[in-house]
Amino acid sequence: MINAEFISEFNSVLSTSIKASTMVKLSLGNYNGNEKELKNIYIKKVKIKRADMLSFNYRYKTRDIFKNFGIDDGLKLVKNLLSNDFRIGTLFTVDEEVIIEHDKKGAIKLRKRALGKKLEVSIAHDKEKKRIIKPSNNPYLHALKITDAEGNVFKNAQDKYKQINQYIEILSSLIKELPEGTIKNVVDMGSGKGYLTFALYDYLHQQLNLKAKVTGVEFREDLVNLCNDIAKQADFKQLHFVEGTIEDYNVKEINLLIALHACDTATDDAIFKGIKAGAELIVVAPCCHKQIRREIEKHKVKNDVSFLTKYGIFLERQAEMVTDGIRALILEYYGYKTKVFEFISDAHTPKNVLVVGVKPLNPLKGTSETRRKEEILQKIKETKAYFGIDYHHLERLLDL
Repeated sequence: MINAEFISEFNSVLSTSIKASTMVKLSLGNYNGNEKELKNIYIKKVKIKRADMLSFNYRYKTRDIFKNFGIDDGLKLVKNLLSNDFRIGTLFTVDEEVIIEHDKKGAIKLRKRALGKKLEVSIAHDKEKKRIIKPSNNPYLHALKITDAEGNVFKNAQDKYKQINQYIEILSSLIKELPEGTIKNVVDMGSGKGYLTFALYDYLHQQLNLKAKVTGVEFREDLVNLCNDIAKQADFKQLHFVEGTIEDYNVKEINLLIALHACDTATDDAIFKGIKAGAELIVVAPCCHKQIRREIEKHKVKNDVSFLTKYGIFLERQAEMVTDGIRALILEYYGYKTKVFEFISDAHTPKNVLVVGVKPLNPLKGTSETRRKEEILQKIKETKAYFGIDYHHLERLLDL
């Protein structure tokens, strides 16, 4: 039997177990592909909104990414992954273990082994089991119309509830990078209706036992009043919302600054406030990158990507990358370790880019620090010249 036939046979066993609801899980290991830091993929059958699907847990060195596929598409993907990227696949059914493996010479072997004890099948979504913010016993979720009085998440609020949890999951991993006791003052710039602000306060106080002061900054008076009322009802004594713009908000000390979807240069205003206040952690999810797009459109510099940027949609994406790329460089100039990554909270939520700045425990000093800053300024200068940009708003705020 040739390799392709072994893979087809394995896929047939997998397909049968899915249809018979006897599949427990499938793990793909011994990765041999090109994607950096990917270690394994774990796959199980799940039911999402009454539809049977395959949930793929991509396990990287420092994070997990979940993707859901229809059964047919999932089976095709498994076949492709075993043919090209993974050297071993292990399928557990309720009573059997089926292993497909590439040997050192490239030949594939398929073997089966009966299990001594029957395994149980669960089709509950793994991500739902790992929610940091629990729906029950959280009156603010009810006041924000996420749950009913009994703590059940409303059907039309499922996506918002999942999004809140993924933001908290991301923030929790970033907070753990800081020395214990760092987080004392948190500011959420452009807090809106306060979904994340309340959840973060809940996480910091109830789960980490940190007595941090949390402030939401919002220019709409009605939302400020609403959120302050909910904070009182929830007895969140160190949570306050203030009326004002990000640009005008004045604070001397911030440990954690958040700005999610602050439009255009409002994101720059937030980063500026964080840098000036010496925040140990800055997390922004930018949107509406208009300022740099106008600069690129205004000067129309000819470069290697002009064949792309003549199209509006590509120009918009290029402006987004350049805007956030320069933001990351500026954060690095001020000594932050930067991360820029994309996440999707679920299939019905648009992609979000997070720009993160974390202050290192041992920053560079002396000549090495001076050289690093000079290199960053030169890179910003070259980038602006390449795209025909006179200035970046954050650069102007900081007088670089």
